[in-house]
Amino acid sequence: MHRKTLKHPLIWVLFLLVYQPVSAENWPGWRGPRGDGTSAEQHLPKNWSATENVAWKIPLPGNGHASPIVWEERVFILSAVPESTERLLICLNRNTGETIWKRTVMKARLEKIHRLNSYASSTPVTDGHLIYVTFFEAEDREVVAPNVGSSRLIYPGKMVVAAYDFNGSKKWVSKPGEFISAHGFSSSPILYKNLVIVNGDHDGNSYLVALDQKNGDMVWKVPRENHTRSYCTPIIREIEGRTQMLLSGSLSVASYDPGNGSQHWKIEGPTEQFVASLVYSHELVFVTAGYPEHHILAIRPDGIGNVTDTHIQWRNTRGASYVPSPVILDDYFLIVSDAGIASCFDAKTGSRHWMKRMGRRYSASLVTAGKWVYFLSDYGITTVIKPGKKYDEIAINALEEHCFASPAISQGQLFVRGEQNLYCIGTRHQTSVDTCDTDTLESNP
Repeated sequence: MHRKTLKHPLIWVLFLLVYQPVSAENWPGWRGPRGDGTSAEQHLPKNWSATENVAWKIPLPGNGHASPIVWEERVFILSAVPESTERLLICLNRNTGETIWKRTVMKARLEKIHRLNSYASSTPVTDGHLIYVTFFEAEDREVVAPNVGSSRLIYPGKMVVAAYDFNGSKKWVSKPGEFISAHGFSSSPILYKNLVIVNGDHDGNSYLVALDQKNGDMVWKVPRENHTRSYCTPIIREIEGRTQMLLSGSLSVASYDPGNGSQHWKIEGPTEQFVASLVYSHELVFVTAGYPEHHILAIRPDGIGNVTDTHIQWRNTRGASYVPSPVILDDYFLIVSDAGIASCFDAKTGSRHWMKRMGRRYSASLVTAGKWVYFLSDYGITTVIKPGKKYDEIAINALEEHCFASPAISQGQLFVRGEQNLYCIGTRHQTSVDTCDTDTLESNP
């Protein structure tokens, strides 16, 4: 392009728009824009520490395992403050980490949770207009916990779903169903057309529910058969001419129509409880389950009805994960068990290329950028590998802080939530003017 042409301001704007990196993405919800941990980003950092290659690091009020989400210049994250029993939605400037606003979504007694859970474990989701959040609201009464090995008292309650705009104004709140679990709550919402969909698997009358994004009204609600807690966030794909919402839980793996909740197909089992989300690639749906039995399944998603005996393409029982969700990059299916055993499989055939002890404990789900896969341990150590038929370690990076939330990726940066701090790893972006209503900053409506 001729230098004289570039002197005109409008031409500069058009030039920058045309030559923007096409791989830059928002990270709008659980596991990113596709719900499977994959990123189109090509130039993510591979080396960092608690002090090096960190654009910013900010302490978060309270604690939680919810992952951050990113939309343009905003970062949103949930947290819980046990001392005040507040559950918070926090909006940050993605360039500086400064708090733009924070809102108390609700105050309620602290529910009983598993030692590896938190009071703010559900990742929010946004469509760029509203942010949708979920929490659990415990009642005052105590009941005997169902479906546990030893007798104990817990608090039943209700699922709470709420929507906020980008200025922090609450638009609506809904309580679409009961919930009871000795292990707590961590159901992340997903979006489909005009719907907010949430998995309500619990140890009572389980359900899947869809709410209207504009007002929170219930559009459909379908029961789940087996009344058993699970925490899988669904993914939605167009497969075989059908829109399929895929999830595991309630002693099954199943596909639903997200428009009305009707079921396409299901596979019974292979175990009781599920946490990790599914992934889809190579015309197969991949499932990992870890309690009480350990299974990895590759399923052909073209069936109708009960396909337990007909549609499992391959199965493996070594190296399965319970909590961390897997990823697929190219022809490789990658997974890490909760105990830190990483594996790389051929996605089509299920043959294992390698198995490697990577660390001691893992909860975060895997993410990809370019040709690399990022494994984040509970001890804040991220191992970067290049998938292949042999183990190829690119880097090992330590934050010196426990990390249980899954990372987010956006515009060349990696966002990692530690036990006390949120880290933005990579080059600091140029600060831009935030257009929110400054009168609402740091206040509650």
